[in-house]
Amino acid sequence: MPLIATDKIVKDLEKAGALAMRVPPEGGYEGRYQLRLKNAGYEILFITARGLGDISSYLTDVHGVRPSHLGKTEIRTYFIPPAIQFRLDALPAKSKGLVVWLIEGRYLSKQELETLSQIPDRDPRVKIVIETASDRQVTWQPLKQAVAA
Repeated sequence: MPLIATDKIVKDLEKAGALAMRVPPEGGYEGRYQLRLKNAGYEILFITARGLGDISSYLTDVHGVRPSHLGKTEIRTYFIPPAIQFRLDALPAKSKGLVVWLIEGRYLSKQELETLSQIPDRDPRVKIVIETASDRQVTWQPLKQAVAA
């Protein structure tokens, strides 16, 4: 695939806000698209969808984490800032925004995908790309359209 055609992902992501991407199972092909997003002025936050728990709490709210105490210490809860807001505060002034790139998105439920598709509506600086399935070549569609199907 020629590199000129990969600029289309920047336009589609800015238009839709969230994309569902199908990538080859061996991986590696999506790197050129990530590079185009970086060259367009976006910072990228890579997250795996496995083990995320409550997605809206992890990405957009302050949430508590309670490590195991193993019976030797008292039970404690640590409060962690939201991943998106923490990264948005650290963005350079010339940056366009933040792209949250989720791999292994096939393990997310339809409700979790709907929650992710609503994040760019709340903050236009945040864009979402989810690798939802595998295919022979890299293709994408708006996440709201993929959830509706």
